[in-house]
Order: sequence, then structure tokens, then C-alpha cells
Amino acid sequence: MGDRVLGIAMNGVTGRMGYRQHLTRSVLAIRKDGGVELPDGSRIIPEPVLVGRSAQKLRAIAERHGIERWSTDLDTVLSDDSISVYFDAQITHAREAAVRSAINAGKHVYVEKPIADNFSAAIELAKLARDAGVKNGVVQDKLFLPGLLKLRRLIDSGFFGRILSIRGEFGYWVFEGDWQPAQRPSWNYRAEDGGGIVLDMFPHWHYILEQLFAPVRTVTTRIATHIPERWDENGQRYQATADDAAYAVFELEGGIVAQINSSWSVRVNRDELVEFQVDGTHGSAVAGLRHCKVQHRSVTPKAVWDPDAVDPGGYRDQWEVVPDNGDFPNGFRAQWELFLTHLYTDVPFPHDLLSGVRGLQLAEAGLQSAKTGRTVELEEVSLP
Repeated sequence: MGDRVLGIAMNGVTGRMGYRQHLTRSVLAIRKDGGVELPDGSRIIPEPVLVGRSAQKLRAIAERHGIERWSTDLDTVLSDDSISVYFDAQITHAREAAVRSAINAGKHVYVEKPIADNFSAAIELAKLARDAGVKNGVVQDKLFLPGLLKLRRLIDSGFFGRILSIRGEFGYWVFEGDWQPAQRPSWNYRAEDGGGIVLDMFPHWHYILEQLFAPVRTVTTRIATHIPERWDENGQRYQATADDAAYAVFELEGGIVAQINSSWSVRVNRDELVEFQVDGTHGSAVAGLRHCKVQHRSVTPKAVWDPDAVDPGGYRDQWEVVPDNGDFPNGFRAQWELFLTHLYTDVPFPHDLLSGVRGLQLAEAGLQSAKTGRTVELEEVSLP
């Protein structure tokens, strides 16, 4: 079987994540390694076409990596019959219109999350893609991280028995931008530009909870803008109008309770920037980005609360490390390879736009809960 060259319009690769994770570590790495092999022995060779607003930045990236084509005119790129896929890693508020144009042009679409500014727009995109008959996907990279792959292995093996609860901690201190440059772009802290930690992280928590454990049925959230004043990329002071921390309780189908704290205003005192502790009747695990450790009920120490005695401590040392037992590729690349395979085969791809819709639904429900002070129930999502 011969190779299949696949033209991919990549919009947003001048940004940090679009460039590092999607272009260089995924698409270009796949191309360098000879493409993705299909069951019939043929190979998909991705051929990126860069799209964006800055000709200078696009030209520099293209020359650096030997990419032949780039353009600042999205409509012209989408009218090119040699391009079959549109990928979007732009700022959130620019995504909906571009994805809509790509679907109308008959392109398969693969997009970063959130897939739109709001739930209504997101479900319209999913409906448009369905009616156009184009294959579609949303980036859900954290499912492909080594720590969560090990956690999935434990779940599939029945290690936990009946799962009772999940406790997640995510975050780090993002510098305000005055005395040290911020690690995140300033638009993240402006609600009018689609910023906020709820919109950024709740879609992640949704697909992790849904695909590893069970569908989310309710959410109760408190949000905060702990740092109300920040400095942008040009050193200009601005008011932060978006939430930089969220404290949420999610009830999952079957009664599992998940508590997840998300914050860009917290200093890290844990082994990794995100960790999930899963407790079950037969065992517990703590999974991060790369590592996972467990404690089975057969070796669970007897803890005794006694405020009048010295606590011997050493609790972290009482857990066992889950071995890698294999190689873990870059998570973004792994999902790209699945999506490219999905384009040419019947291999299912559960990370579709409708999954992205449910993630955005959870984010909006979280914001509604924070506004009203009430628990919000999530209705089942289906396309009209």
C-alpha cells in the first residue's frame, strides 16, 4: 500500500501550546517518523499548512521546520482541495467562526478546548459537523498522560473495588507580571476575552471524570479572583475580570463524589502540578501527570487520631509506586495518531465535538452554581 499525504491546516501554531505540543511534538514528529501506519499497511503522512494572523511569525516557523506552505488567509486555505483537515488552537473567542468555516468547506476538524465561547455555540458546531458528515475531534490530552494511563490500568483491573470518591488538586502560582513575567497569557484573566480557570479547566475535569469513572450529574462551585490586578505582556497594568481559582464538588453517576480544587493562585506542596487521589473499598491511588502510587487494603496501616501523642508520620512512604511497564509517548501526539487513524478507518474516536460540548456544559454549570450559590444538575446532552 502507498502513503497517503494528508494536508492539515493548522491555525494557532504561533502560540506556545499550538507550536510546541501540536506542531513540533505531534504533527512534525509523526511526519519525521514516517507517518501513522493503518491496518492495511498504508501510512498517513501529515503535511501541515500553517495559518495565522502574523506573516512574520508564520514565515519564521515555516523556515525553521522546512514547511512549504503558510498563509494569513484562512478562506483561501480552506478552499484548497489538497487540505482535508482543519486544526484550531487559537484564542477561544476566535475558534467558533473559524471551525464553522472549516466545516462548511467540508474539512474534518480537530480543535483545542473549549470548542466555543458558550454551550449554545458549541452544540451548533457539533450539529453542523454531524450534518456535514465530517469527522471531528477535540483535544483531550490529559487522558494520554502516563499517570492517568496507569490510573486507567488500575480501574480496568478492578483494583479499587467500589470507587467511593476522587479528590483532585491542580494549580500553581502564576506571577502577577510586575516583578516577574507571568507564565500564562494575560487574556486568561479577562472574562471578556474568554478567560477564567473554570472555562479553561472544567472541560478537562469533565472528560477525565466521564471517561475514567462515570458521567457527571451535578456540580457545586465557588470561584474567586484572588489576584485582582495583573500586568500584561507589555508591562501594562490591567484589572483581572476572570476567575483565577475554583473549588468544586461533582457528583457522578452511581454516587461517586469528586472534589477538585483549581487555582492559579496557589503555591505547590505536592509531587506534581495536578494530582488525583482515588479511594475505593479495596484500595486507593494517587495519580499525577507521570507518576502513580497505590495502597491496597491488605497493607493499609492502622491510623489512630491521638492529639496527645506524637504522630509518627511517614504516610507518603507507606504507598507503592505503580511501574511504567511500557513506554508512554507524548500525550498530544498519541491523540493525534488516534484521530488520523479514525479518518481512514472505522476505529472509534470518543473525543468528538459532542464530548467537547459536554465539557463546556459543565463549565457553564459551574459558573452558574458559583453565581447562584446552588448545586446545578446537568441535563443529558443530545444533538437536535
